[in-house]
Amino acid sequence: MFSSFFKSKKWAAWAYIGMFFLFVSLYAQTDINVRFNEWYKSFYDMMQNVKEYKIDDFWASIMAYCWLAFPYIFIVTITNYFTRVWAFKWREAMTFDYVEFWRNTKQEIEGSSQRIQEDIYRFAKIVESLGLQVVRAIMKLIAFIPILWGLSDKVEISFLKDVPGSLVWVALVVSVGGLIISWFVGIMLPGLEYNNQKVEAAFRKELVYGEDDKINYAKQETLVELFTGLKFNYHRLFLHYGYFDLWLISFSQLMTIVPLIIMGPGLFTGLITLGIMMQVNNAFSQVRNSFSVFLNNWTTITELRSIHKRLKEFEQNINYRHKI
Repeated sequence: MFSSFFKSKKWAAWAYIGMFFLFVSLYAQTDINVRFNEWYKSFYDMMQNVKEYKIDDFWASIMAYCWLAFPYIFIVTITNYFTRVWAFKWREAMTFDYVEFWRNTKQEIEGSSQRIQEDIYRFAKIVESLGLQVVRAIMKLIAFIPILWGLSDKVEISFLKDVPGSLVWVALVVSVGGLIISWFVGIMLPGLEYNNQKVEAAFRKELVYGEDDKINYAKQETLVELFTGLKFNYHRLFLHYGYFDLWLISFSQLMTIVPLIIMGPGLFTGLITLGIMMQVNNAFSQVRNSFSVFLNNWTTITELRSIHKRLKEFEQNINYRHKI
């Protein structure tokens, strides 16, 4: 899966120069996000004390936002486009690496077409999305942890105000705690996804055979039987995703108000301004979301684990059959 792209001379330029470009573009995005965070403080401080400012100050602040927003939009658009191309190159490398071994096997391997076409496609697409988010999260942590650490001295809640970097620790604890709980709540999902793909493959295989021979394949009773198994697996999967979604949505809503609860008392006592509160809210969200990148993508990770398991089995089958 990885050696076909990252250890190949043919794909080395795409693999490593492309990765370097992505790192540079993600760094630029993170730098702009830090500037956005500074803008929140100045803008909301102005809105809290509008009598001390003129309308020209308001429009100047809006223009400052635009000078940040438009380059950010351009960079993100270019990054997303290049990431899709880069992931497709990875898919191309994997596909023809697998095909070379598969064509030389002396025995047929069940589900080969699905593994080579669909699973590799889905693997590359998920890695494209998830990998970009993970790298972006790491860069945001590097940029925003010092900011959030510095803002922690504005906390007025008694059991937190004497803790250095309290806001960072709160973000870390709730994120790790949420991840651990999610692991147990969703522990059944990877296995269910894996089983679901097996019954999907059986149903699709019967339909493919039926395209060429409707007399012996794709009979009504056979399709009904296969689809019944498919339906049973999907309803079971939906049930487990249902209670997982209940937990995940509840956790997400709770995290929205955590920084407001922590910083709110300081606003009423005059320790902080509205601008600082909004700056903390933004920085806390950036750090907490970065810590929670795996939690926020749990269903995607579940699917990736299932695909990785199937591709690993396919690789083992290729190697075993190739030796026979």
